[in-house]
Amino acid sequence: MYKDLHSALPQTKLFVGFVPGFPGAHSQGMTLDEVNHNLQEVIAMLLEDGEPDLESEFVGVQNVAVA
Repeated sequence: MYKDLHSALPQTKLFVGFVPGFPGAHSQGMTLDEVNHNLQEVIAMLLEDGEPDLESEFVGVQNVAVA
């Protein structure tokens, strides 16, 4: 199981998602469900070449307050 991050692009009305540290594991879609489905397909395709050496490990998300 991999952790993925999503963001919305207001100018294109698309959602994008990627797996931090997993080269090539990124996709887009009109809905979050579509992005998740597309990422599952991309990851499955990438895993056909074997388990990747992740470039980084997802740790978490924090809020940053600016005074």
